[in-house]
Amino acid sequence: MLAIFKREIRSFFTSPVGYLVMGLFLVLSGLFLWVFKGQFNVFEYGFADLSNFFLLAPWVFLFLIPAITMKSFSEEQKLGTLELLFIKPISLWQTVFGKFLGTVVLAIIAVLPTLLYVYTISQLGTTIGNLDTGVVLGSYFGLLLLLTTYTAIGVFASTLSDNQIVSFIIGMVLCFLLYYGFESLGTLFTEGDFGLKIQGLGMKAHFESIARGVLDTRDLIYFVSLTLFFLFLTVERLKNLNR
Repeated sequence: MLAIFKREIRSFFTSPVGYLVMGLFLVLSGLFLWVFKGQFNVFEYGFADLSNFFLLAPWVFLFLIPAITMKSFSEEQKLGTLELLFIKPISLWQTVFGKFLGTVVLAIIAVLPTLLYVYTISQLGTTIGNLDTGVVLGSYFGLLLLLTTYTAIGVFASTLSDNQIVSFIIGMVLCFLLYYGFESLGTLFTEGDFGLKIQGLGMKAHFESIARGVLDTRDLIYFVSLTLFFLFLTVERLKNLNR
């Protein structure tokens, strides 16, 4: 598993795609937060906090995570090297988990430079340093959980086709449906309680709950369960390809 993990990290940084994906995330988030006028602009928002960044990040990663994961198993299928993974002296779970962890680490590396935003925002307040660190830490933790789930979905999508573009589209659509689909579906019901229950099935509601600085075990269980579910689907899909 460690060898596969290292190979994922190495392959990412030895290709221009890796740097392009990380650069796109930082450029897009920076432009929307500090340059472009609109609902995400920090200066127009008028409050010295990072809530706009945590509203924007899930949407940016909805495109970027599938772009990172699309080659996880698609490339193996296209090059015919998938069979080599099957004969390695490690289980399919270890293979999948190695690729999964590699992508999660890469996503975390992409997020790390945004810690500069925390310092910048703390300096922009009327009282310098008056930033609710609890909410910021909770939001980053929620973003980490969201990224792991996106990654599990993207890795699963990469097993569905040997075409990386197809895998990217499938991963992006699945992430979108699970993040925002239930939110939209819930608005179709006039009965408020039932609509809220429907919305509670989506990742957006659970992410926003954690981003408020309140760590509920139900939100943690939700993300961990969804992540494990898609990793399980990935393993089962690989078993079918091995038959």
